[in-house]
Amino acid sequence: MSMRENNRREFLKTAGAAAAVTAFSVNASSYAAIPGANDRVRVGVVGFGDRMKDGDLPAFYQHARELNFQIVAVSDIWNRRREEGVAHIKKLSGTNDPVDPVRNNDELYARKDVDAVIIATADFQHALHGIEAVEAGRDAYVEKPTAHTMEDARKFLAAVKKTGRIVQIGTQRRSTPSYMKAAEYIKSGKFGDIVMVEMTWNVNQPGRWRRPDVVPLLKKEDTDWKRYLMNRPDEPFDARKYLEFRLFWPYSSGIPDQWLVHQIDTVHWFAGLPHPRSCVANGGIYLWKDGRKNWDTMTAVFDYGPLDDLTKGFQVQYTSRFTNSAGGVKELYYSNGGMLDMSKQTVTPTGGLSERSAAEMGMKANLLPSFSLVEKADTVSTDADTHGDPETSANMRNWMECVRSRKTPNAPIEAGYAHSIALCMNIAAIQTGEKVTFDDKTQEVLAGGKLYA
Repeated sequence: MSMRENNRREFLKTAGAAAAVTAFSVNASSYAAIPGANDRVRVGVVGFGDRMKDGDLPAFYQHARELNFQIVAVSDIWNRRREEGVAHIKKLSGTNDPVDPVRNNDELYARKDVDAVIIATADFQHALHGIEAVEAGRDAYVEKPTAHTMEDARKFLAAVKKTGRIVQIGTQRRSTPSYMKAAEYIKSGKFGDIVMVEMTWNVNQPGRWRRPDVVPLLKKEDTDWKRYLMNRPDEPFDARKYLEFRLFWPYSSGIPDQWLVHQIDTVHWFAGLPHPRSCVANGGIYLWKDGRKNWDTMTAVFDYGPLDDLTKGFQVQYTSRFTNSAGGVKELYYSNGGMLDMSKQTVTPTGGLSERSAAEMGMKANLLPSFSLVEKADTVSTDADTHGDPETSANMRNWMECVRSRKTPNAPIEAGYAHSIALCMNIAAIQTGEKVTFDDKTQEVLAGGKLYA
């Protein structure tokens, strides 16, 4: 039996066993881990990069004092980053509480004063670092994407199920009031069946994901390249692949890893579906010839619907480019009666079945009423001193509250696993040019009907 087959069988066995005993073992272990109301929850940072600095930490410190959380350590394998992380955290916290730099996660989890971690490392490392955290008995906030290989995704899901730790995935739309109301509205049946979804994420930024000022500063002797690679193939040290990882496979797929997962996650959530039925993709590096390997332009088309009824369903068209920003970021859901526009947070009768067109076939018009998904009272306020975005702030707070209550967070591991399936299917479509499907029995991606590896 191959290693791949063995890993898959072990996943299926573990996941099945976990599901059977979840009602007892997970609840029991979680109950034992509930911090006392007055106990401080001590947190470690795993990876001090741009996302941690500009998104996760500001969000954390909006709620840390109220919820009695404290960051006590920064784990980063680059000495420069961990020292910068310590200094930045001390500035954000506004206290003299000690924050220790640690060289790696082995040292971090050897400490007795770390209850939970926030993980914001390279895309390919998220699942692996999440597994380390929960197996070390720590709760974790894990940035997206959850995983861009099915093997890593299966192992992470199984580890969380087995340990019962509280894991929040960084798909922050799930804690955003407008998205929560949209999900409730669609599931109520008032919107009607989804018939089409159009998504775009367009920028005109040659410098997006580039770090030309930082790359020259990184020297091999100042970090741990082998530890960085984790389970990826061994290759010589490359500062660009370390710091500009989003441009290079197998460290990231670029557009799908970074942007697709945010938006495709809402499809799973709104429609109540576990993954696409199929995916095709096309694109290329059309303009920015800077040594990158991941596309600067992509169109992917997904088929969604009941897995046991191919007569029902809808299409998701996803387009993204770095070369022209027209169209911006959009998420448009269509039914026969109108449109749900998440960029404007509105429902309108746009495109709905008009009275004239309906009358031609002896039917009644189908036009949705216009309304806004969010009122001012629903918005999430931010502290101007910490400059956090409201969506990440809400998602971080939900995780922090769940660490105390042991309730399931808004963006649980199952959601991360689902977006990982769509992501892996998209990557397979990019790399093979084939129509890609998913085998629910084996939990594997198939390209052109064959196992994708």
